[in-house]
Amino acid sequence: MCEPGQPLSALDTPFLWVDLDQLEANIAALAAYFREVGVAWRPHIKGIKTPEIAHKAIAAGAIGVTCAKLGEAEVMARAGIRDILIANQIVGPHKIGRLVELRRSAEVKVAVDNPANVRALAAAAVAADVEIGVLVEVDNGMARAGVAPGQPAVALSQLIHTTPGLRYEGIMGWEGHAVGITDPAAKRAEVERAVGLLGETARQCRAAGLPVRIVSGGGSGDYLISAPLGVLSEVQAGGAIFCDATYLAWGAHTKPSLFVRTTVTSRPAADRIITDAGFKALPAWTHPPIPVGLPPAQPYRTSAEHGTLVLDAPDDRIRVGDTFDCIVGYGDATVFLYDRLIAARHGIVEAVWDVAARSKLR
Repeated sequence: MCEPGQPLSALDTPFLWVDLDQLEANIAALAAYFREVGVAWRPHIKGIKTPEIAHKAIAAGAIGVTCAKLGEAEVMARAGIRDILIANQIVGPHKIGRLVELRRSAEVKVAVDNPANVRALAAAAVAADVEIGVLVEVDNGMARAGVAPGQPAVALSQLIHTTPGLRYEGIMGWEGHAVGITDPAAKRAEVERAVGLLGETARQCRAAGLPVRIVSGGGSGDYLISAPLGVLSEVQAGGAIFCDATYLAWGAHTKPSLFVRTTVTSRPAADRIITDAGFKALPAWTHPPIPVGLPPAQPYRTSAEHGTLVLDAPDDRIRVGDTFDCIVGYGDATVFLYDRLIAARHGIVEAVWDVAARSKLR
């Protein structure tokens, strides 16, 4: 049982915890940066999933949150968050019915890329006597969802603008294909190209008389490039609040605040450490976790229930029963595995937060 006032050292492992001092410093740094460059901040909570952290971001200046799933948006609305963008398509009668009900308690906006979906949303909104905000999703290079930039996006925008029950808000895109480019010049060029497609599409929409209020995009892997370009009105960077190993590698200017503590369960060789945090507790897929305070080692490897760390040189100072922290490899693949997130300051538990949006896949 974990309660406020306990030292982290007294807790059983593996457990997920956040350093409150660093978390709050990251939130302050992000809010200050977006104020400085003149864009609104709407952090994506798909990898955070914890309303208490969303409220901290809003208190620092975020205008609301971005969600990937309707279920996440429902959790955030129940927690009192009122301005929500679902950066995804809401399709089918079950989800659309939930969306119009959610609209009664929150200013919720959704992404669309298909006329049939536009008509289905509109019919449900009119029947429920609500108005739903809608953004056209533009495929600006990721080759995932979205209509093509330019005239296809303009045409869909015009349909939305003239359809009762819907309120046309603007466009959004995500240049996620660019965030992992390792050459800085090549990454900057591709981000500028992709965001430029959004800017040109917004220009064409405005030239057609459409009220483009929002141009949404950017993320924690590229906000230092995308936010200052003068195109985006709001940026969806959320992962930089945790600044896990992935976002650290992708260039976030914050510092790691999210960790999993693990116990050494075996020392079968002088250069090998086995822990109790395998991929069910500490996934290593997008980027391997980074052990804190240990000698140099090869990347952390996982099987289902075991972590394996091979040291660069034999070292018998780390003993069975010792514990250490790992910077989480990728929060989006880790936080949802846990029921609770332990919030600690100076090694003492200050709060235990439910990961309220975990398992919200619908």
